[in-house]
Amino acid sequence: MTLPMADLNTVGSGSYLPNDVHFLLQPVRMEVTDLEEKERLIQSKQKHYSEMISLETAPTDVHKALYERSLQQNGVRMATDVQALALALNKDCTGHAIVLVSFVRAGLPLGVLLRRALIDMGRDAHHYGISIVRDRGIDTVALEAIVKAHGAENIVFVDGWTGKGAISGEIQRCLNGDSRFPLAPRLVVLADPCGRAWLCASAEDWVIPSGILGATVSGLVSRSIWPANGGLHGCVVYDHLQMHDVTRDFIERLETHRKALGTVAPATPWTYSEQLELQAAARHVIESLAARFDITNLNRVKPGIAEATRAVLRRVPDHVLVRDRSDSDVQLLMHLTESAGVPVEEVGDALGPYRAVTIIRSVSG
Repeated sequence: MTLPMADLNTVGSGSYLPNDVHFLLQPVRMEVTDLEEKERLIQSKQKHYSEMISLETAPTDVHKALYERSLQQNGVRMATDVQALALALNKDCTGHAIVLVSFVRAGLPLGVLLRRALIDMGRDAHHYGISIVRDRGIDTVALEAIVKAHGAENIVFVDGWTGKGAISGEIQRCLNGDSRFPLAPRLVVLADPCGRAWLCASAEDWVIPSGILGATVSGLVSRSIWPANGGLHGCVVYDHLQMHDVTRDFIERLETHRKALGTVAPATPWTYSEQLELQAAARHVIESLAARFDITNLNRVKPGIAEATRAVLRRVPDHVLVRDRSDSDVQLLMHLTESAGVPVEEVGDALGPYRAVTIIRSVSG
């Protein structure tokens, strides 16, 4: 039985403004797991990654400086892409309200910005943050509460980017056979180098400013946690990071950029041939790297700048591949690898559509 939305025990809006998003996540407390131990448990299949959390520490001064540089470098680009996506959604969604369902955490900043842009266009837009867990699925309690409140017609799923397309596949698997949703899930992202999103601003793998921080740009919530006793998926609220929180500042700075834009062309969906070409190029890179490094579990290959960066921060990396060491978009990644003693190899065009890939160390042998 689906509970009414008001009866769900959630973390509210985190550190976002109340109207910007409603997290359909229950607050949980859990012991942190050391990175090495977490990696061992994941790879030995003793625990799923969603059943553990590692300590998230404050970004260093260098990390903060690189975030600031990425915002100066790519803030206008991100604002332009937000506007292009919002224009496309405004045109495509003809019903009364548009319901944005962002996946925690990477989708949150984009979802907040899209909602504000749609409201500026005169649309009734709602925004929720929910969990989706690779290999386990979408939070059905949260999704059913949203459908009950708004219907399914104009639900659009939001994530920051695609890497290999695992989340797109997970949505499709979870909603397969549910006639309330279209056969091809409506997934909106900023960057779609693997050609798996319904709507994106570009296929380029670029450093999305919100993609290089964690909780401190995403409402001070952890990534989502699988519920041990059912109900909503959970999250930890990181109150200890409050003094480092740039969640609202990021949104307001992007909003300032967006409102200063001139005319922006709406984003357009991939043609079928474009999608096939992107998917083939991405698949070729993943399979080539898997063969080179003797990898049977493709979850150990983390392609794309954002995924590669997060893997260095949250997993146990073996090494990192970049297209170009001097590329300004991979400088945070270069800094993190140097700090962690992770070797970096420059491989040029061998990365295809990606500018960086992290290979996770095998630790379960």
